[in-house]
Amino acid sequence: MIALIDYGAGNLTSVRKGFAAAGANLFTPADPSELTASNAIVVPGVGHFGATAALDGAWTAAIRRAIRLGTPLLGICLGMQWLFEGSDEAPGVSGLGAIAGFCSRLPRDESGALKVPHVGWNSLYAPRRSRLLDGIEDGSQVYFTHSYAAPVTAESVATCTHGLTFAAAVEDGHIFGVQFHPEKSGDAGLAILRNFLEVCA
Repeated sequence: MIALIDYGAGNLTSVRKGFAAAGANLFTPADPSELTASNAIVVPGVGHFGATAALDGAWTAAIRRAIRLGTPLLGICLGMQWLFEGSDEAPGVSGLGAIAGFCSRLPRDESGALKVPHVGWNSLYAPRRSRLLDGIEDGSQVYFTHSYAAPVTAESVATCTHGLTFAAAVEDGHIFGVQFHPEKSGDAGLAILRNFLEVCA
């Protein structure tokens, strides 16, 4: 059972469809206590980092407890940013803190050549050997939509460049995150979701 966390900022329908295409059905827990029955957790999200404040308290405690017990966790887009300590987008809102660092706004290009938000297909660069990106080639195209991004850290297993180079995917033990939307990223995204399911198995 894979828990899909609904905190009011997720594109839950498309994530469910993506996982269904990869061969898995998700359930949406109504209470943090239900996470004890899950063998994986997915935190999706689009929009403002401030929305993640809804996870403060019982949800964060339950997710941290699950992580300590070895439950795989996947953060998607805003959900990946939440894995970090916080974001300049909402300075008063804490992230999960599973990965050190803070998310920041993508730089504006005065020429107008690079637009923010970063919306559309872009390349994954230098994917490291990882369970999440197994079989994903350098330069693979995936779909992004975001204005803020996480820094490149030791946990980064792939990067992307849009004004600056940022972490496109992270992996630390059984904690995973992708800034892009695998459920909207064609064959590459489907392969990544299947890789996550392999970890869950």
